[in-house]
Amino acid sequence: MPITLPDLPYPKEALEPHISARTLEFHHGKHHKAYVDNANKLIEGTDLANADLETIIKKSVGDPAKAGLFNNAAQVWNHTFYWNCMKPNGGGPPTGAVLQKINSDLGGYGKFVEEFKNAGVTQFGSGWAWLVLKDGKLQITKTGNADTPLAHGVKPVLVADVWEHAYYLDYQNRRPDYLATFIDKLINWDFVNSCLA
Repeated sequence: MPITLPDLPYPKEALEPHISARTLEFHHGKHHKAYVDNANKLIEGTDLANADLETIIKKSVGDPAKAGLFNNAAQVWNHTFYWNCMKPNGGGPPTGAVLQKINSDLGGYGKFVEEFKNAGVTQFGSGWAWLVLKDGKLQITKTGNADTPLAHGVKPVLVADVWEHAYYLDYQNRRPDYLATFIDKLINWDFVNSCLA
């Protein structure tokens, strides 16, 4: 099976009290695993059977006949990226290159917080809030369902999952509270800086 479920980069309870071990059990162990299993079934016996995830995403985007494959492959990629965007004792203002870029491209950390949170809150239904690098500049954007900037030639550097399964056990319908906690307590800025490098 070319597509595998990666281990979480930290123990399941490491993000508590902000994201519970129970949420990660379901989110990683059931949702993410289902996308991996589905994507593997869909590529079996096709010309994409041995392709890497990014190739599968780029070759299936926008093709109605491959919508199921795109959705599952993109969700595998998005989730793997999302786990790495968080760490215990993370969040708060960044340091390093990303801070300089946030200041120059987005007008400062306060503006980033406001716009990133707004992108997540206003994403109707399921989806993702992203910080991306496009044409050398940081931008905040959002995508619905499984869509990913990667499919459109844009480089993701940070993502927050705003599908309900990402936060519902811990926050119920309070998506703004989940996003505020993600920004204040969870963002792995070291990972974001490594994506910028």
